[in-house]
Amino acid sequence: MRWWRLSPLLLLASNALPQVIPKISVGLEQARTPQEASVAMQVVFLLTILSLAPAILLMMTPFTRIVTVMGFLKKALGTQTTPPNQIIVGLSLFLTWFVLQPQLKEMNDLALQPYLAQEITWKEGVDRAMKPMRTYMLRQTGENELATMVKISKTPRPRTVEDIPDAVLIPSYMISELKTAFLIGFLIYLPFLVIDMVVASILMALGMMMLPPVMVSLPLKLILFVSVDGWNLVTHGLVQSFR
Repeated sequence: MRWWRLSPLLLLASNALPQVIPKISVGLEQARTPQEASVAMQVVFLLTILSLAPAILLMMTPFTRIVTVMGFLKKALGTQTTPPNQIIVGLSLFLTWFVLQPQLKEMNDLALQPYLAQEITWKEGVDRAMKPMRTYMLRQTGENELATMVKISKTPRPRTVEDIPDAVLIPSYMISELKTAFLIGFLIYLPFLVIDMVVASILMALGMMMLPPVMVSLPLKLILFVSVDGWNLVTHGLVQSFR
């Protein structure tokens, strides 16, 4: 039987089958009780927090300093794609989690668990969760950076640390983290820069103008980095830099 003879039968069979395709609709309805409105607002708040989680991670945690220093280390070694950026970011995330263990424990004990037990409201839980993070950020923030942001924001001079608004503290903390990361990156660059200069001078003295210095200096830098247990030293120094 030809296919064009089967087509009317297939059409009739498809019309006879029940329509089981689900209908999807998105809309807004009026809440009948305050509890329904509260649940809806909590869902919206949770989705907002999840969308802002990467920015919060960059702004209020050691991730900024750690990933910047790791980037400097990769550039100083001269390896273009090794280790991959995914590994650098993953290591920075786990080191961030490691450094923030005391603050995370305090946030869990003072804010998350009481909120889950319905002992406090979500607003009070957020305020309690911000206290250990503010304490951490204030320890890492330099006075010059904080004074600069207070001056730029034109806010009244705070008398105590509690008077410093979050909108001033968070950018001050980020600038301080970048400053510290660049200082650490400069110290990391120095020994590798010396190796590059020595190799370039030797090759020039030998008349090997066509040989790229990086082909000789890269193995030497890798041998030096591995022999002194570089990853352990860099990780230990990074963790100890958070006072």
